[in-house]
Parts: sequence; structure tokens; C-alpha cells
Amino acid sequence: MLCNIPKLLSPELVKLMMEMGHGDELVLADANFPAHSLHSRVIHYDGIGIPQLLSAILELLPLDHYAQQQAALMGVVPGDTVVPVIWDTYKEIIAAHDAEAVIGEEERFAFYERARKAYAVVITGEEALYGNLILKKGVIRSGS
Repeated sequence: MLCNIPKLLSPELVKLMMEMGHGDELVLADANFPAHSLHSRVIHYDGIGIPQLLSAILELLPLDHYAQQQAALMGVVPGDTVVPVIWDTYKEIIAAHDAEAVIGEEERFAFYERARKAYAVVITGEEALYGNLILKKGVIRSGS
């Protein structure tokens, strides 16, 4: 056991986040996301919603303020009537950990391409439609 690591985070996920470098991206995917067809490095968090996991991850993971956006959501497909209310939850959680974070949107297939290039994909049990989120890892500044 180690101190100050949220209990929800597995050793595999903590190791993965430690391996990531500045600018690497981590995809938090909903249960419908085609994780294994897009990426070879996939961690399963079946049965866990993204909000819980996001909050735990942001306890350890600094966001990249050298980038224009520190996180990205999968945008709603034009013509779809879904209103992804979970986005408000994500924004609240991110703001609680990093008040200056900017969250953008990516078109669905652009999001998939970005996921292919990410360091890893964490597939969750999140059932909210358009519940996918990408986090860009930043740096720890002296004194942080």
C-alpha cells in the first residue's frame, strides 16, 4: 500500500500514468467505445463510471497547460438529439482539480483518430452516451 493514492486506481493504471510523458493523452472511454479495435493498450474499469474515475485520476495527473485544451469530449453527431448531460459533471470535476483547464470537443471520427494516438485507453462501465473524454498530461512544476 502507498499513501495518498486514491483506492479506486489500480496499480496498472497508476503505473501507466507514471509512464506517460508531457503531452501524452489518456482516453476515458464509455462502455460503447471501440477501445480494442482502436488501441492495443487498454485497461478495463468495467462497472465504474467515468466521474468517479476522473476525480481519482486528477488527484495524480497534472493537465497540460502548454496546450490550448487540456481535455476533449466526443462531440455529438450532427442530427443526433442526445444532450450529453454528463459533460457538465466532467466539467465540474475538472474545474475542481484545475480551475484553468479548457475543455474542447472533437468530432466523432476525429476523436477516434486522436484515441488511436493516445498513450492508452481506459474503458469503463460508463453508460452515458457521448461519455468519452481525453485528458492531456502536463508537467509538475517546481513547488507543485
